[in-house]
Amino acid sequence: MGDYACLSEKVDCYCVDRIYIGSHTTVSQYSFLCTASHNYTQTEMPLVTAPINIGERVWITADVFVGPGVKIGDGAVVTARSSVFKDIPPWTVARGNPAVPEKKRALYAEGS
Repeated sequence: MGDYACLSEKVDCYCVDRIYIGSHTTVSQYSFLCTASHNYTQTEMPLVTAPINIGERVWITADVFVGPGVKIGDGAVVTARSSVFKDIPPWTVARGNPAVPEKKRALYAEGS
C-alpha cells in the first residue's frame, strides 16, 4: 500500500497473488479484492491467480468486487456494488456488473 492509502472496515483482500494499492487511494467498506479463481473449463478446476494493481488517487466505493488480474488506473472511481473484471482506464468513472467506463473525471489544478 502506498502512502495515505486506506482500506475501510470489512474489506476482504484475498491475497493469493499480489495486491498493489497506490498512494492516496481508498477502498471503501465491504469491497472484495480477489486475486484467485479456478479454471472451470478443466475437470480438476486448478487454481488460477493474477495480481491486482490499483493506481494512485483511486476510489473504490462501497461493496465493489475486483477480480484477478485487473488494473485500475490512477484517479479512477468505481461506483458502489460494481464488479470489475477488466482494466479501468485512468481518470475514469466506471460502474455496473460488469463495470464499464461511464465518463472521464474532470482534472483540476491544485488549490482550485
